[in-house]
Amino acid sequence: MIMKRQLFKIFFSGLLMLTLSLVSTEAYSQCAMCRATVESNVGTGKTDSDSQVGAGLNTGILYLMLIPYVLIGTVGFLWYKSNKMKKAKVA
Repeated sequence: MIMKRQLFKIFFSGLLMLTLSLVSTEAYSQCAMCRATVESNVGTGKTDSDSQVGAGLNTGILYLMLIPYVLIGTVGFLWYKSNKMKKAKVA
């Protein structure tokens, strides 16, 4: 019973973090170094493609942020499935 509660808490918190990272539109931000680099590169040239550099950088940052959550979720799911199979064999 306690194990089920712990698994539920872990699953719910992971699902909540994943949902918040996908839903929030205010999450488009950059680290200070990335922003300075993009501003200096965009400031030197005046082509139309420069406006897409910042948007692409923001998308890349969000992509890199999402990968650890997916990996942890996958490992957690496989661990849960493995424990469930072990308990089924014992019973």
